[in-house]
Amino acid sequence: MVRPAYSALTFRLNIHTMTDYLIGVDGGGTGTRVRLARPDGASFTECAHATGGPSALSRGIENAWTTINAVVAQAFAGIGIDAVPMQSCAIGLGLAGVHNKEWAAAFVAANPGYAQLALDNDGYTTVMGAHGGRPGAIVALGTGSVGEAILLDGSAVEVGGWGFPAGDEASGAWMGLRALNHIEQVLDGRVEGRAFARELIAFCGGSRDAVQVWLGRANQTTYASLARFVVAHGETDPVARAILEHAGREVASIADALDRSHTLPLALCGGLGEALLPWLPADTRARCVPPQGDSATGALRMIRQRLEESTQ
Repeated sequence: MVRPAYSALTFRLNIHTMTDYLIGVDGGGTGTRVRLARPDGASFTECAHATGGPSALSRGIENAWTTINAVVAQAFAGIGIDAVPMQSCAIGLGLAGVHNKEWAAAFVAANPGYAQLALDNDGYTTVMGAHGGRPGAIVALGTGSVGEAILLDGSAVEVGGWGFPAGDEASGAWMGLRALNHIEQVLDGRVEGRAFARELIAFCGGSRDAVQVWLGRANQTTYASLARFVVAHGETDPVARAILEHAGREVASIADALDRSHTLPLALCGGLGEALLPWLPADTRARCVPPQGDSATGALRMIRQRLEESTQ
């Protein structure tokens, strides 16, 4: 899907307020990362960073802001400032869940006082960070997954990001769901279980009844917690290997849809990016480059760029 690089729905800017600090936020279903910087001409100089719990919009607008504000406060505390000076801050946010425009609008409307705010999905800020704001493609692989590219003309292309359980192929939650289905079959006696299955069953409580309780409490993040077992047993267990090989094909499909010409640099990002790199088809793996920066850095680039545009 080709879309404009910026969405007016999710952007507010008060150009009359002095900006002393730039804040970049990467918020997903597993955690939140914040980078704090000072404006430095057309760029910025980072001065602190902090991490915290999840802030995906699917967890609720109020919860997202509560988490983000707490992590921002940690970053400011790192430079000796106890109270966040929101009225002199420009904050850029790449958040999971921005695809839901109702959630995005409600999040912006609940701005607790930051003078400038730019919001986009975490895929866009990830590609901004991975390629230094220049054209390129990424597949972000964490709790969820999404593909994003910035084309040579500056427009953005998005693939995937439909959310769990309907989409998010090759993500941690996607792999965890398949691993859970495997141990269900093992507990039923439908298939043989090996060390991979035994470890998963023990992690989920150790018995059929315990797994049923685990399932009743499970959400996207919980399923994603099983991905580490898949990765750990990929070389030794045929079921884990099959899940990883399938994930590699899904990544390749996303990458191809982003860039049919195969001319843009491609980076795998997120907590599972490095782990899945060996499982990509060879031609896709050959296109990959290391990411230059993360999504929080990309969010800093996004807000810096929008501040520049506002003065033109």
